[in-house]
Amino acid sequence: MLDAFSRAVVSADSKGATIGSAELSSLRKYVADANKRIDATLAITQNVSCIAADAISGMVCENTGLTQPGGHCYPTRRMAACLRDGEIILRYVSYALLAGDPSVLDDRCINGLKETYIALGVPLSNAIRAIEIMKIATVAIMTETNSGRKMFEGINSGSGAECKDIASEAASYFDRVIDALN
Repeated sequence: MLDAFSRAVVSADSKGATIGSAELSSLRKYVADANKRIDATLAITQNVSCIAADAISGMVCENTGLTQPGGHCYPTRRMAACLRDGEIILRYVSYALLAGDPSVLDDRCINGLKETYIALGVPLSNAIRAIEIMKIATVAIMTETNSGRKMFEGINSGSGAECKDIASEAASYFDRVIDALN
């Protein structure tokens, strides 16, 4: 996993060039958004269990047969595995968001996820739906369009409305996971 600075250095070095003005401008934006990035990551980490549980509950409510004998969330150990996987995905999304680099998400979460789920008999459509719900909830918390507690009251980075770019970036990371499962 490379942070924005390391990525700029590696890129310039691979070209045998200095870091250009476009890269420096990008780094300035990264630094300017650092507090927002930290606060948005905090929004995920402080709500990871709730986001995952709500997503799995939502998926189950849409597919009530999942919790019946023979369903993919029956018995409870399978439901626990769904919750664990949701929390793992959220954890790697938060790492990518903090670093501003999806490589950790790609390397440690997405790589082989579809094949693992297929081998375990996990219905991909259900996994995708749970991730979609997590994405919606995460963006709502970051942009403070959720009906619950507001994350940014008293925080220097501003309001959730000022974190729309970061929330959009987080959404793109969820989309990467969804695309990998399609």
